[in-house]
Amino acid sequence: MLRAALIGVGSSGKSTLFQLMTSVRETGRAAHGKGEATVGISKVPDARLDRLTAMYNPKKRVPATVEFTDLALPAGSGAQALVDVAAYKNAQALVHVLRAFQDPSVPHPSGSVDPARDAQTMEDELILADLGVAERRLERLDKDLKKTRTADLEREREVILLCKAALEDGRPLRALDLKGDDLKRLRGYQFLSAKPLLIVINLDESQLADGIDRAAATTGLTSFLSRGSTAAVAVCAKIELEIGQLDGADAAAFLADLGLAESGLNRVIRASYDLLGYMSFFTVGEDECRAWSIPRHTPAQLAAGEIHSDIARGFIRAEVVSYDHLTTRGSMAACRDHGEVRLEGKEYIVQDGDVINFRFAT
Repeated sequence: MLRAALIGVGSSGKSTLFQLMTSVRETGRAAHGKGEATVGISKVPDARLDRLTAMYNPKKRVPATVEFTDLALPAGSGAQALVDVAAYKNAQALVHVLRAFQDPSVPHPSGSVDPARDAQTMEDELILADLGVAERRLERLDKDLKKTRTADLEREREVILLCKAALEDGRPLRALDLKGDDLKRLRGYQFLSAKPLLIVINLDESQLADGIDRAAATTGLTSFLSRGSTAAVAVCAKIELEIGQLDGADAAAFLADLGLAESGLNRVIRASYDLLGYMSFFTVGEDECRAWSIPRHTPAQLAAGEIHSDIARGFIRAEVVSYDHLTTRGSMAACRDHGEVRLEGKEYIVQDGDVINFRFAT
C-alpha cells in the first residue's frame, strides 16, 4: 500500500481535502486535539483502467490506491509532534496543504496569508525535528564505536554526519543525492525531511482565472519547488466541495465551465502516486480488470509478486502487450495476430501501462 501523510497549519483546508479524497467524514479532530491519526484510502484515477473495463466488462474493477493520513494537532504544535506518530514516520511522502485563499471569516494562525512563508516555516520545522533525531543517533553511534569499531558503523556515522551538516545548513534531506547502501541506512530513521514532498496550493475560486499551472509562480513558490523530490499541484477546496455534491455528468459540465479538465482532487491523488515513483500495470479478463502499483524500474518477477508470492516463485514467462496496442486492436487475439504480444523473462523491466498475463508453475 502506498502511504502519504497530510501536513499543514489550521485553516489551510487540509482536513477538508482529506475528507473529499478519502470519503472519511470523521477526522482526527474528533480526538479533541490529542494527535490521533485518521487513515483513508483514495482510488487513483486512471482513464486506461476505465477503457479496459469497458472492453472486458468484468465482474470487478479494481483501481490502484493511495493511503492518506490526516492528523489534528493542538494549535501551535510543530513538526516535532509528528516524529512520534507512526503513520507519519511510516509515510512514503508528505503532502503539505498551503492556504492561498483569502477569507476574513477564517483567520490565518499567522495573521496573514502567505503560502511561501508557510511552506518554508514547515520545512524549517521538519529540518529541526530531523536534526534532533540525527544528533541522538550520533551520540549512540559514538558509544557503540567505542565498544566495537566496524566498517558499517563507521560508514553509518559518516552518513549521519553528512545529514547533520545539511540540516544545520537548513537543507532538507530529500535534497541530498544519497544512493545505494547509504540511502538504505537512512530508511530506519524515517527522517521527515527525507520524504518526497507534494505541495497542494489551496486557491480562491477567483485565482483559478490565473491558471492552475501558474499557481506556484503567483504564490511565490517557484524557488521552493526547485528542490529535489518536491512537486506542486493547485486546487480550490471550495469548488471541490461543490463538485462532490454533483453527479458525474453535472460535475464534468461544472469543470468545463471553469476551464478545468479534471477535478483537483484527482490531480492531488495522481501527483502523490507519481511523486512516490510508482506506476501501474494491468491484468484484464472477464472476472476482473485491475491496476497494480509497482515502483518504476521493477522487474517482471517482482511485479508478479504483487499479485501473489506463488506467481513470483513459480515465474516462467510474462505475456506482455502494451495498453496502446491492446486498445487499438481491440483484443488480445488481434494483438497476437500482429505480433504485438511478447514473452518476457523475469528480468524484464515492466513499463507503465503494460497489460500482463503471468505464466507460472504451481
